[in-house]
Amino acid sequence: MIDLHCHILPGIDDGAQNMFDSISMAKQAVNEGIHSIVATPHFNRTYKNSKQLIIEKVDLLNEALKRENINLVILPGQESRIDGNIIDGINNEEIITLAGSSYLLIEFPSTNVPRYVDQLFYDLQNKGITPIIAHPERNQEIIEHPDLIYRLVKNGALSQVTAASLTGSFGKKIKLFSEQLVEFNLAHFIASDAHNTSSRGFKLREGYEVIKSVFGTDYEFSFKENSECLINNFNIQKEIPERIKRKKLFGIF
Repeated sequence: MIDLHCHILPGIDDGAQNMFDSISMAKQAVNEGIHSIVATPHFNRTYKNSKQLIIEKVDLLNEALKRENINLVILPGQESRIDGNIIDGINNEEIITLAGSSYLLIEFPSTNVPRYVDQLFYDLQNKGITPIIAHPERNQEIIEHPDLIYRLVKNGALSQVTAASLTGSFGKKIKLFSEQLVEFNLAHFIASDAHNTSSRGFKLREGYEVIKSVFGTDYEFSFKENSECLINNFNIQKEIPERIKRKKLFGIF
């Protein structure tokens, strides 16, 4: 498996705090069947993890994994907080795409979707960069107004659901909404968003098991294939998005 969203780099955000933590996370990842991880440290007002720093940290971690004989490859990436200056950050080489691809992971605030998102996503796509919305299932405004995610996906954005959301670790409401994002073709990737080996572990295998049991092996294969396509900078498989019908939201008919 490939994990596209993980806070495994040591000492630069709220994920692994040191190299020991990073190695522990790497061992857990391998035990889950993960062979490649795109490291996505935060880039926001609190954590100024620029492109060059991330590349240096990735190189150091890959060297440590080789010394420990851990069969895992770390690729550079970033979880960029949505901001009106993202285009400037790309031009100034502060912001880095996932694994050197044309796909950029963008985090929204947990409570709302900024009004300028449509213009920003339009500008990014004009630069040849496809925005991927990180964990939309945990955004309160999207939960309450799912047409927001429908509009963004219809206009070319992609989205990534967290494995732990599918397993129920964030509660039944978020689990159900995550499944609805999959059902209505509004999710394109499953990733761990792992921060440690305890409270925020990987659960990627378990997340894929949920996809398989609820939607079938074709869905499981499609999500796994999309992760592989991304790190190779290929086109992502996506179906025509559909609106989440209000009467079906949270299983109420």
